[in-house]
Amino acid sequence: MITRKHSKFFLLFKATRRSATTCTLKRDPPPLNTTSVSSSISSDHKLLCFSLVEQLLDRGLMSSAQKVFQRMIAQSTSVPDAISVADFAIVRGMDLDLGGYGALIAKLIEFDQPQMVLSLYRSNIAAIGMDRDPNILNSMIICFCKLGKFDDARTHFDKLMSMEYVPCKFARYAILKDLHAQERFLEAFDYFARLSDAGVNMGFWLCNILIDGLCYKGCLNEAMEVFDIMQNRMQLQPTLHLYKSLFYSLCKREYVIEAESLFTEIESQGFFIDKMMYTSVMKGYCKEKSMKMAMRVCLRMLKMGFEPDNYTCNTLIHGFVKMGLYDKARVVYNQMNEWGLQPDVITYHIMISNYCKERKLDCALTLLNNISSNLTPSVHSYTVLIAALYKENRLTEVDELYKQMLDNGVVPDHVLSFILMKKCPKGQELQLAYMVLQAVAKNGCGFDPLPLSTLATENPSGDLNQAIGLLLEKIVKSNPNLANVAFGIYISALCQAGQTDIAFLCMDKMVSLECKPLLFTFNTLVKCLCLEGLFGDAKLLIELMEDSGMVPDSETYLIIVTEYCKRGDLGSAFDVLDLIEARGMIPSVAIYDTIIRRLSREKRILEAENMFKRMLESGVDPDEVVYMTMINAYSDNGQTFEAMQLFEKMIENSIQPGPRSYTALISGLVKIGMTDKGCMYLHRMLGDGFVPNAVLYTSLVNCFLSKGDFEFAFRLVDLMDRNQIEHDLISFIALVNGFGRHMICKKRWYVVNRGSERAREMLFQLLHQRTTVPRENNIRISIDSLEGMKCFALKLMRKVKEIQFMPNLYLYNCIIFGFCGAGRLQDAYDHFEMMQREGVRPNQVTFTILINGHIIDGDIDNAIRLFNKMSADGFPPDRIAHNTLFKGLSQAGRLPDALSILYRMKKSGYFPNKVSYEHLLRCLCASYSSYAAFKIFEEMIGHSYFPRLYSLNWLICILCEDKYFHEARLVLDTMHKIGKFPSNSTKELLGDKFFRLTEFHD
Repeated sequence: MITRKHSKFFLLFKATRRSATTCTLKRDPPPLNTTSVSSSISSDHKLLCFSLVEQLLDRGLMSSAQKVFQRMIAQSTSVPDAISVADFAIVRGMDLDLGGYGALIAKLIEFDQPQMVLSLYRSNIAAIGMDRDPNILNSMIICFCKLGKFDDARTHFDKLMSMEYVPCKFARYAILKDLHAQERFLEAFDYFARLSDAGVNMGFWLCNILIDGLCYKGCLNEAMEVFDIMQNRMQLQPTLHLYKSLFYSLCKREYVIEAESLFTEIESQGFFIDKMMYTSVMKGYCKEKSMKMAMRVCLRMLKMGFEPDNYTCNTLIHGFVKMGLYDKARVVYNQMNEWGLQPDVITYHIMISNYCKERKLDCALTLLNNISSNLTPSVHSYTVLIAALYKENRLTEVDELYKQMLDNGVVPDHVLSFILMKKCPKGQELQLAYMVLQAVAKNGCGFDPLPLSTLATENPSGDLNQAIGLLLEKIVKSNPNLANVAFGIYISALCQAGQTDIAFLCMDKMVSLECKPLLFTFNTLVKCLCLEGLFGDAKLLIELMEDSGMVPDSETYLIIVTEYCKRGDLGSAFDVLDLIEARGMIPSVAIYDTIIRRLSREKRILEAENMFKRMLESGVDPDEVVYMTMINAYSDNGQTFEAMQLFEKMIENSIQPGPRSYTALISGLVKIGMTDKGCMYLHRMLGDGFVPNAVLYTSLVNCFLSKGDFEFAFRLVDLMDRNQIEHDLISFIALVNGFGRHMICKKRWYVVNRGSERAREMLFQLLHQRTTVPRENNIRISIDSLEGMKCFALKLMRKVKEIQFMPNLYLYNCIIFGFCGAGRLQDAYDHFEMMQREGVRPNQVTFTILINGHIIDGDIDNAIRLFNKMSADGFPPDRIAHNTLFKGLSQAGRLPDALSILYRMKKSGYFPNKVSYEHLLRCLCASYSSYAAFKIFEEMIGHSYFPRLYSLNWLICILCEDKYFHEARLVLDTMHKIGKFPSNSTKELLGDKFFRLTEFHD
């Protein structure tokens, strides 16, 4: 008789029986086949087997008894039946061997008892080192997959492969199925490749889901490899669904040639190419600007008997428009009538966008008005037209077009609202949002909003927010989908109005009402937080956005990259770029442009050039803006040949240079003294029909101001006025900035390189387009004295107000900069107070200018006081403010204060620039703090800043004086790496110590 109280298997079964009988099985147990049923042992047969085991044990035939136990466990029809067999063995004082344990675990897995298997495995197998049996490892892979313990399953899988055993079919199926469920397709591919190399065929189902998953994640190289293995090694023929999965993934990743190459193979298998597949290839070629290839595919489609539809025609029209081939786009548009097709809303939108891009707004308006009565233009068509009219300053027509849109029953969206909001007067954002939300309620939800005229007209912010809140509640009840757009409009208005706290409360309310925020709404809040300097909160918001299932788009990443570039943290910007590509997305051209622009500002031209090449290799089409950025980068770095070569390359790529591109190249050439070349491109610009505008004049004025040629710069300003070219705020800022530079020049010596007089006069004559009636120049004034400069500044401010420009922050900062540079701190503070009376709030730049003014004046204590006041006034010092004060303290020899600021900078995530480090290094050398100076030297090298030769010589001297020969040798090694050598005076000063240093070096 079996004594169960001594049986560990009985206790294990008793402990897990409740969970085993009440849990929901993941799948039904496989049905027993005829052989299994016939071989099931009855109770009588079991007793006979137990009796046989007793006899074998009495005769000492332990191995034979173990085999009988193993056979009995394998033939058990239930979990208790299998447990009772193992129980009998334990009572008889006989432990199961690996075969018995393997049979028991396999049987428990068969009856879906993974938790019982895990307990048995840990206590009876792994604990005594019996976990190297292939059958047990196979069973445990399946067990761990059932329990969701994928890491353990992978460990046992690897262990089995290292023993040169191939996992069984069920283990392979379990681990690959689990990886597929978690969308870890690359790891699944790794296992697939390893098993395939071991000569194992996966089967059609596993290959199918693996290719589907890899295509979904954009891992096309891996998907193609599985596809090839499936066909060549496994001799499996793909289905049409599998071909289409691969085909559309290739199209999505813009591998158009590879996608089209599948056509032949698909047709050879007896399948047909449908119209959607032809159109997808055409769309891919259109994106690559290969319109000849796109038309070739279109003709092939027509020969196959497929009639083109609106989607096909729209694809071709959009491709021609994108290349600037507007005449051919109109040919396709006219061809639609011959094919019996009526242009749809998308067709009209493409054509209207085309006209707007060509600045043919009247044609766009005519086309919009001629749309047939059975079609209503989309809100996108109205949006692009309104944006273009704003750009042309045709404000009356904007109001008429918006009214026409509402009369046609079109529902305004968040994008249109955002465009309207950018042009509305400051402080009226909420009124505009209320007006747009009323239109959403009327045209989208079908009800007239409550007038609430009293609340809206009285205009208190609180009452208006209350009225909008009531309107939003009605929209939520009427149309939940439009409620998402409505909340986005309101939150965007709150952010524009500077009411960020209320915007986040509105977001909370939106979520509580079970509305799903738009990605646009998240992006608006992220951008708002970045503008307020709360970058940490912005990153947390993005994490929250991802947790809620919202995938960041190019606009989200652009905001983050812009902020990193603004902070000078290009390493993190590169990480974001890598993350975008790792997620199977293609970075937008604006993201590349932002990074290239920052690299250019930091004079890292080679890296900017590599980034531009990376953009091209990623399949991103450069636009005029990014070309202009690179042209500016080359020009500023003196690489005029590369700038001109890139300009010609832009034309080759069917991007017609506009005034901005010409301006970038001309001003770049003038800036480096190649005015004659600049005149050549100016002549080409005039030949292309572009008239010099305020942007070109302003850019040239800036060039000559930065070169110190103030006389010619002010001649250009006078010419601009006489040619009746209206000044904009930017031109005034440039002029005031030049005025500031002129004041500094009056205080200290400045070398003016006037360049070629003949080239300057040629430039002047080219700009002088026509003889005009001279008129009084309202801003020209003598600025030969400091008092005259002050009068000039005040006259400029009055002129700005006369032409209805509100003096902005940049203008005031330029004025304050000029007075600080000239040592007129009191005048600078007068304008500092004036700007605040005008309602212009200072920023970190304003305070930094004043701090630098105190440093120039030798008043370090007041500079420190103002620096501390910045944080108290809600303006946390940025990298430039830290660097300014740090450099000033170093120059003044105040080492403890300088080191304190250095520590504070590092704590804030900032590092000094090269100039600031150089000043501190010299200050430490002057105070003979040799080891501290060496540590600063190491920091500089760590940031790729190489000190000047004078500083290196000085550092070697004081290190040798203090017998830091090892450190001096490191400095000497660095000098040799950059091709520098100690001066003769250093060698003479050190004498024998220098020879000791060089011997130590050798």
